[in-house]
Amino acid sequence: MDNDHALSQEDIDALFQLQASGGVPGSRAVHAPRYDFRRSDRIPKEQIRALRVVHDTFARSLASSLSAYLRTYVTVNLISVEQLSFREFTECLPSPTCMATMRITPFEGIAILEVNPTLAYPLIEVLLGGGKLKPLVVEREMTDIERQVLDTLLTLILQNLSFAWQSVARVEFTIENHETEPGLLHVLPPNEAIVTIATEIQLSETSGMMNIGIPASVVKLLRQKFDQQWTARRATSNDDEGDRMMARIADASVRVEALLEGSTVSLDDLLRLAEGDVLMLDRGVDRTARLHVNGIPKFDADVRVRGRRKAVSIVGS
Repeated sequence: MDNDHALSQEDIDALFQLQASGGVPGSRAVHAPRYDFRRSDRIPKEQIRALRVVHDTFARSLASSLSAYLRTYVTVNLISVEQLSFREFTECLPSPTCMATMRITPFEGIAILEVNPTLAYPLIEVLLGGGKLKPLVVEREMTDIERQVLDTLLTLILQNLSFAWQSVARVEFTIENHETEPGLLHVLPPNEAIVTIATEIQLSETSGMMNIGIPASVVKLLRQKFDQQWTARRATSNDDEGDRMMARIADASVRVEALLEGSTVSLDDLLRLAEGDVLMLDRGVDRTARLHVNGIPKFDADVRVRGRRKAVSIVGS
């Protein structure tokens, strides 16, 4: 036999390894990843991140709206944005609970809004003029009157949700129907993928969860819109970042004081001061006062009178 056709020991070992792995010549053993055909509608992680941005905006605007509407301090925190099957979503919900199916205009899809009883009943109590709230444990279905009272609040929630989605597309969420038992909700196939958004709402000593389920098929239709939003957000300049930061702290309170810098006096002279005495300042009447913001000199200002109140007019910095 020609030596050119002779097999070396390495070739023989490679053939035995190939036979043991069941592969083909020139390839290595490859482990195929598992694929769940029931999850064919799963969306990429990039869209999940974009959805988190949208619902971060929703949480902030809802906190402001609820605080004003209920006349009490309310905080709303985004807990998670993840993909589940419709069956897994309904199995995570308490029974009974407060649920509303939502029409997503202009798309052919049904979304779910669920408010836990630990949150729904305290909200109703506040709407009816209740006093100090305490955690409630209520295990019963909601009456028609309670549902109608809560509907006004659900409408406010959906208005904020629709507004938050305007950054992606013109989408409007409207209530279509109510349900109390998750197991009896058959608006979507059990294995259909949905995106679930979990938020925690806290008022006084009471807190509870609110869950939103949106079909993944609807989110996939807006894939291009989400990609554009994510790209635009990453390309935002530092100036825009500064503007957003200023918008967040714009409502913060600061202490403003107008000071007329004067002279020093002895303690004995200060104790002798009485009504009608005139205290001379080492400062001309034509000189401006100094306006301090949180103790830091910031502006020059003239002292004025407006109506029955003393005021200052800023003339420079």
